[in-house]
Amino acid sequence: MASTVDALPARYANPHPIGSGGMGRIFHATDTELRRDVAVKVLADRYSHDQDVRARFRREAHAAARLSGNPNIVTIFDVAEYQGRPMIVMEYLEGGSLEARIEGHGGCPPAQVFAWLAQAANALDAAHAAGVVHRDIKPANLLLDSEDRLHVGDFGIASAAGLDSFTETGTILGSAGYLSPEQARGERATAASDRYSLAVVGFELLAGERPFAATSTTVEAARHVTDPVPPIQTVNPDLPAALDRVFERALAKDPARRYPTAADFVAELRDALHEDAGTTGWILPATPMPTAVTAVVPPATTAIRPPVRMGPARRTPRWLVPLLFLLVLLAAGLAAAVAATRNTPRHHAAARPRSVTVVRTVTQPGQTIEQTVTAPAPPPASTPATSPAPPATPAANGTGADLNSEGYAKMQAGDYSGALPLFERAVQQLSGTGSLDEAYADYNLAYTRFRLGQCTDVLSLLDHSQQIQGHRTEIDALRRDAQKACG
Repeated sequence: MASTVDALPARYANPHPIGSGGMGRIFHATDTELRRDVAVKVLADRYSHDQDVRARFRREAHAAARLSGNPNIVTIFDVAEYQGRPMIVMEYLEGGSLEARIEGHGGCPPAQVFAWLAQAANALDAAHAAGVVHRDIKPANLLLDSEDRLHVGDFGIASAAGLDSFTETGTILGSAGYLSPEQARGERATAASDRYSLAVVGFELLAGERPFAATSTTVEAARHVTDPVPPIQTVNPDLPAALDRVFERALAKDPARRYPTAADFVAELRDALHEDAGTTGWILPATPMPTAVTAVVPPATTAIRPPVRMGPARRTPRWLVPLLFLLVLLAAGLAAAVAATRNTPRHHAAARPRSVTVVRTVTQPGQTIEQTVTAPAPPPASTPATSPAPPATPAANGTGADLNSEGYAKMQAGDYSGALPLFERAVQQLSGTGSLDEAYADYNLAYTRFRLGQCTDVLSLLDHSQQIQGHRTEIDALRRDAQKACG
């Protein structure tokens, strides 16, 4: 391999290596003609001397260049040769590879995982629709820009170098952890093989470890062929078992059983993660959300009543006055009876006094009316004068997840005022955990405040919820309504 100084044409100034492998080296350089940073991949000498490989390399590189319009595929600027070695000039991505980003770390936050997987899926589905198979999907070939957006690189390079399968050469051993079973058996890779490899990447991003990880690359490749997909909780107990059915299909030994598109896999994975939240997840509006016209309904305790237009005064009949007074007394008696019933301890229920019937006579002009009224008898002298202390709120000392669950139950019942303090305490307790419980509590608090006519932190709570768990249509809908009503 040529030295760094003479590895590239003079047009590409200040080259320095940023990656290497069995297939060659990658340099970061400055294109002096177009004044931009570029990445230049140069094939290793052992491949560049093979005319078949050189021809295949150019063919595959040109095929990959046709995909450059996709926002999640690395843009190829040029395919050329220098000093008898094929090279590809590509856009330079400041964020480095996904491999470097996740090295030494455990599982990543679900929101970030879904964002990366969705971007990779977009690239793969576009490539497959154009008839291009990647054949070597792994974190080292998934590159990040300065804003952490993912771009798939090295389309077709494995095929160009004759590295379609694990059995053809030892130089692809570094990819053994992501090889599909058919590739490990020496069969040709297909679009389904790319989707299998993406599922391995997804498993690793969530769990922090590849599904068939082994100390030996040959053993790991063999496990893709022979071993069943391990339950994800055996790798990371914090992840829900609902993910297993998704990975069982995505990592099926038979390519025909896998998801038909990469986007389908990502969608199923996201749904499975949210399904596990159960009743502590989302509250869907039972009534139409406020619109720009109705804005936010103020809380009942602070509502301002519109002035009432009064009509001409009417004289009240004299005979109606005592009747109304009697009805007020009866209503007061009934209210007292209800209050007494509510304040009676449960263990005194058997001794609760029975009601009595009272006949009252009301004389009106020209008629006499007898009214039969059922009212409670006076309590016995032994009845305690004071009611027992109310029971403690079950979630008062519970976890943030418990508080969120109890608040959710109240919200489902329409008791937003009762749900509000529970969600506020849940958000406080879950703050900084990065868990789905935190994401759901943030959303539920935002939703509850909005329904109560409060705009405080509604938008920031929604943004934080989305940062943790990714894009949700419920978040988008509530954010639109809040932006219209709260400004």
